[in-house]
Amino acid sequence: MKNFSQTAAFIWSVADLLRGDFKQSQYGRVILPFTLLRRLECVLESDKQAVLDTHTKVQGMNLPEAAYEKMVLRATNQRFFNTSPMTLSKLGESGIKDNLENYVQCFSRDAREIFEYFKFDEFVGLLSDANLLYKVVQKFANTDLSPERISNHEMGLVFEELIRRFAESANDTAGEHFTPRDIVNLTTSLVFMEDDDVFTKEGIVRTIYDPTAGTGGFLSSGMEYVLERSPNQSAVMRAYGQELNPESYAICKADMLIKGQEVNNIKLGNTLSNDQLYADKFDYMLSNPPFGVDWKKVEGEIKDEHTLKGFDGRFGPGLPRVSDGSLLFLMHLISKLRDRAPNKEGEIEGGGRIGIILNGSPLFTGSAGSGESEIRRYILEADLLETIVALPTDMFYNTGIATYIWVLSNKKPAERKGKVQLINGVNLSSKMRKSLGSKRKYLTEDDIRTITREFGAFDDACATDPANGQPLTKIFDTTDFGYRRITIERPLRLSVQMDAERLETLRFAPKPFNAPMQWIWEQFGQQWDSDSYGELAAVEKEIRVEMKASFPELKEKQIKDLLSPKLWRDQKTLLDAAKTLRDQLVQQMGEGAIVSGQCDDFNPFDDELKKALKVTGLKLDARQKKQLLDAITWKNPEAERVIKKVLKETAQPKYGAFEATANGKPAVVEYQPDSDLRDYENIPLDPSKRVEELIEDYFDREVAPHVPDAWIDANKRDEKDGEVGIVGYEIPFNRHFYVYQPPRSLEEIDADLDKVSREIMELLAEVHS
Repeated sequence: MKNFSQTAAFIWSVADLLRGDFKQSQYGRVILPFTLLRRLECVLESDKQAVLDTHTKVQGMNLPEAAYEKMVLRATNQRFFNTSPMTLSKLGESGIKDNLENYVQCFSRDAREIFEYFKFDEFVGLLSDANLLYKVVQKFANTDLSPERISNHEMGLVFEELIRRFAESANDTAGEHFTPRDIVNLTTSLVFMEDDDVFTKEGIVRTIYDPTAGTGGFLSSGMEYVLERSPNQSAVMRAYGQELNPESYAICKADMLIKGQEVNNIKLGNTLSNDQLYADKFDYMLSNPPFGVDWKKVEGEIKDEHTLKGFDGRFGPGLPRVSDGSLLFLMHLISKLRDRAPNKEGEIEGGGRIGIILNGSPLFTGSAGSGESEIRRYILEADLLETIVALPTDMFYNTGIATYIWVLSNKKPAERKGKVQLINGVNLSSKMRKSLGSKRKYLTEDDIRTITREFGAFDDACATDPANGQPLTKIFDTTDFGYRRITIERPLRLSVQMDAERLETLRFAPKPFNAPMQWIWEQFGQQWDSDSYGELAAVEKEIRVEMKASFPELKEKQIKDLLSPKLWRDQKTLLDAAKTLRDQLVQQMGEGAIVSGQCDDFNPFDDELKKALKVTGLKLDARQKKQLLDAITWKNPEAERVIKKVLKETAQPKYGAFEATANGKPAVVEYQPDSDLRDYENIPLDPSKRVEELIEDYFDREVAPHVPDAWIDANKRDEKDGEVGIVGYEIPFNRHFYVYQPPRSLEEIDADLDKVSREIMELLAEVHS
């Protein structure tokens, strides 16, 4: 058959019968299962009588279904059978609905399951209700889909064309189960092209896998690619896949059945939480997982695997945020790469390659130490990433966002080891004459050839971008995407004053109680004496009305606390204690030091406060002391640095060990850091330098000249290498291909404004006239 598209168009013409009684998006739900049914019927025709005879002998043996099917399959060369004497042409018009349903029920289990997931019975009922069933059946009964006329490979192409038409007719949901053919072809070429020589050998057997199989587009494309390059089409490509959506699963399984594949290798279920091919590894893997879909529903299973199995499971490197599971699919695929091993001659062979389509977030989302960064780190440090291709926007049916093809392999050729190739294909596309959902652009054959040539050439001085003349390709070392994130601290500087106004704020608890307590105090507190302090039972109703109106964020438990005398009396106790401490501190330091004036050196004040606590016998817990200090201190860049502790080690100012005076003596101290001034610096990795040298050179050059009192927090260390700073990885694709566009001149802008102003005035003149 030369023109599979013509045959597909003939079959799709059944839509003319359906128009009016069915929605356009439902056409495929009728045409696809009927096409499958007719193809299976034609394929089984030569062995039909033998199957019927065997069925007659075996059905009385009361065998389990699996054993029964094995016995019947011996009568046919196919992987499926049908034990009904019926065919589509023999169903008749009277009772056709029941006859058709019985006919389908006589298929072997794998074939029968496909029709169940197509919800074939439901659509047969709808066709019957619309008096269309007989007409549709006759249309397919008179369509020759025999293997003598159409080979498995050609029938696969026909079915794919029908799938494509179905996806385009339902373009509102097409992206959920169908990847555009141009993207499929490009991804397939990138993954397979380095093994083109392998496929020319006789008797080659390889495996292909898609964990988000959809309707099977990637699996079909991989098989077609190999067959086109195989002499006499002798190469064997075994397809494996798993799909979550039952209808897409049915289409994929039907496609594989038509192509003579082992349909037991196509599984239904959630790949992330229930990997039904957990023991298998593959030569080639292709996937277009859903963009930005959360994995909250399977969070428990995935976290358990990460925690309990670590690197023995799929998710050892880390877990991305729950809002986007793209990188989970990538890690799943990496775990499925066929292992490399020596052959009989001692040469290393095996391994696998991956092509996966992702949105932009996996490139850069997550800072150093995050799950996303650790996953990128694992991929790059294990030298698995070969290339990333940036695709144009508006390439998919259900989204117009930027997308990227990642190609990964555990069998990189020597020239690619330690390297990553970025290919910028964002300007390589053509506009579609008619949009399909969000898909407004497509890749031509020339565009696909350009990108695959760039990938194969592995040269950053190759083709140029037609939009800006810049190179399409840039090649980097894997370490170019890494950095070490160090924490830069600066000292806390506090001033202190214990005047009456600051102490009075201690009457009220911190947020969220502070403002509500002030209102209650102003309204009712002046009436309290020492015995009735905090009693609010008599005005509870009035307080609740105000709380609901002015402080709706308060919860019931918090309102009950506000109404409780305990909260008020605890705060009064703290206020009284603070006044006692103030009086004692005045005796120790003088009133001018902390009451009428301010103290800009917190260190001696802290020493005096400890003495005052000891003299007065007052004891403040951590919460009370914090509230007291929050009330009487404030940050002041002109104040002295607050000493956290005295150290016994030698001074290392870069790492926070400073020479200073403590208690009147020279000492090495560590200052209290100010969290508001904390900063982070990302230092590019440089394998040629020691970590200590790398970060100190950067600190001396980029930090110390601007903030002389800063230091590096040496306690923030990387879990893997134990060095100062946390290693992170990101791939800022757009930054590497950014081309500066100078702003327009003021004269040009003014000219445009003048032109628009004139047009407005002319329009206004027309209105007034």
